[in-house]
Amino acid sequence: MNYDYYIVKTYEYTGGGSSANVRVSPLPGQGISYKIKVECSRSMRKEHPIGTLFKLKARLTNREGGTPFLYSRHDWEYEVVSEDEAKKYIKEHF
Repeated sequence: MNYDYYIVKTYEYTGGGSSANVRVSPLPGQGISYKIKVECSRSMRKEHPIGTLFKLKARLTNREGGTPFLYSRHDWEYEVVSEDEAKKYIKEHF
């Protein structure tokens, strides 16, 4: 499976069923739903304020036929990006 770079954003999760209160979702315009979950570094989510934008390497997977999600290894590097950088990247790559 191929990995690509995606722009994602953290948000506060107030629903039940999970101990993770900071979640990550892809920004719209990247060929995938902005509603899918992103599995990535927990420290990335904890070390930056909610609403931070990141560029990270990930792949779309469904792990044995389940619900699709973006997967990025927890130990991979990521880049914090501005809104303008995020918009430019999405426009140029998708």
